[in-house]
Amino acid sequence: MRELLLIRHGQASFSAEDYDQLSPIGEQQSQLLGQWLAACGPAPDLVAMGPRRRHRDTAAWCTRAAGLDAQPVVLPGLDEVDHHELLARLRPDLEGPGALRAELRRSDEPHRAFQQIFAEAIARWVSGRHDPDYRRSWSAFREEVLDALRQLADHPAQTTWAFTSGGPIAVIASSLLESPTAQAFRLSWPLVNTGVTRLRLGSRGATLLTYNAWPHLERAGDAALVTLR
Repeated sequence: MRELLLIRHGQASFSAEDYDQLSPIGEQQSQLLGQWLAACGPAPDLVAMGPRRRHRDTAAWCTRAAGLDAQPVVLPGLDEVDHHELLARLRPDLEGPGALRAELRRSDEPHRAFQQIFAEAIARWVSGRHDPDYRRSWSAFREEVLDALRQLADHPAQTTWAFTSGGPIAVIASSLLESPTAQAFRLSWPLVNTGVTRLRLGSRGATLLTYNAWPHLERAGDAALVTLR
């Protein structure tokens, strides 16, 4: 049975100037994942990743911990949405440097405040009513993600690890479950950092086996390692 593991990146640096870097927790999560994968399954024949730094670093920490000397293939379709653009189109006042962090600092619960704004920005984007406002429309993003899935499914590898983000994982799961496309991002909200979504690849296409599993974090026995952002 051919398998594809979709791996969400480790925790990034939510409150830092550069979000696109792993936090110390993100590095630890990635190491724990690599150790668990090495102990519980076959080594990958193919490692793929999105183009972001957090994808690359998660892949590096994970594969090193698994004892692998991997050279990941970069697939643009495994990239995440441009949350900066989506937020700026919803709220132009958030476009300038530091504007979003300043907005969140005014909240007693910055993670909750970000989630609310981001959900509204996603809803505007996926509605299709404002496509000319965006460099990449929702339909174009979705097609690029599904094209990456087709590329991975067509590869002869028996086992593939693909390091990506919540958006592409949600799009793939939504497509395989045949759920409404406009609701795809609801599947991304509960995704855990370094959570694993497992697909079976066969002659009839991909089948979703498990979604958003994190046994490597549960085994560590530290609730602080289970993060969503």
